[in-house]
Amino acid sequence: MVFLIVTMAVAGGLFTELDLQVLRASMSVWYEPAHPVFQFVALLGGLELTTLLMVGLGLYLIRGGFSVDAWALSAFIAASVLEVLYKANLHHLGPPRTVAHADGPSLTMLVSGQGPLANSFPSGHVVRAVVAYGLIAFVIRRLAVSPLIRGLAIPLATLVILLVSFDRIYLDVHWESDVIGGLLLGFIALLGATVWLDRPRAADN
Repeated sequence: MVFLIVTMAVAGGLFTELDLQVLRASMSVWYEPAHPVFQFVALLGGLELTTLLMVGLGLYLIRGGFSVDAWALSAFIAASVLEVLYKANLHHLGPPRTVAHADGPSLTMLVSGQGPLANSFPSGHVVRAVVAYGLIAFVIRRLAVSPLIRGLAIPLATLVILLVSFDRIYLDVHWESDVIGGLLLGFIALLGATVWLDRPRAADN
C-alpha cells in the first residue's frame, strides 16, 4: 500500500521539489577523487553481482537439502520484473545526463538510457540490493553455525543496502524518490520471501 501511494505521488509530481533539493545538495558535496569508490559501490547493486549471489544462494540451499526453500529466490526475479514494468509504464525521467556522473559498469546501461526504460522509478540497484542481501542475511541467521556470523549478517546487509541507496543519489543517477521506491518494492519482495522461508513445516521435516 505504501509503495502504491509513493508511486502515485511520484506520478503526480509531488516529489519533484524534494527531488531537486536533494539533487542540489548532492552536487554541492561532490568529491571527484571518491568517484571510483562509488562506482564500485554501484557494482554491489548491479544486475550481474546480485544475480550471481542469488544463483549461489539457490545452489547452496538445494545442495543443503532445502530445495523447496530455494523457491524464495523467485522473489528476486519477481521484483526485477516489476521494476522493469514500472519503468516502462511510469514516465519519470532520471536526473539530467549533464549532472549525472559515470555509473558502475553494468549490462543494464545498454537499455536504461533510451526508450521506455529511460525512466528511473524505482531504482533497480536498490531493489536488487534489498532482496539479494536481505535474503542472504536471513539464510545466514537461520543456518550459520557461528554466533558471530549470525550476529553480523543483518547489520552488514543493512550497511550494503544503505551504501547502495546513498550511492544512487550521490552519483546523481537517481532521484531520491527512485531510491525510496526501490527500498519499498525490494522490502515487499523480501518480506514475501522470508514469509515463505518461515512457513510452518511438517512435523517430519
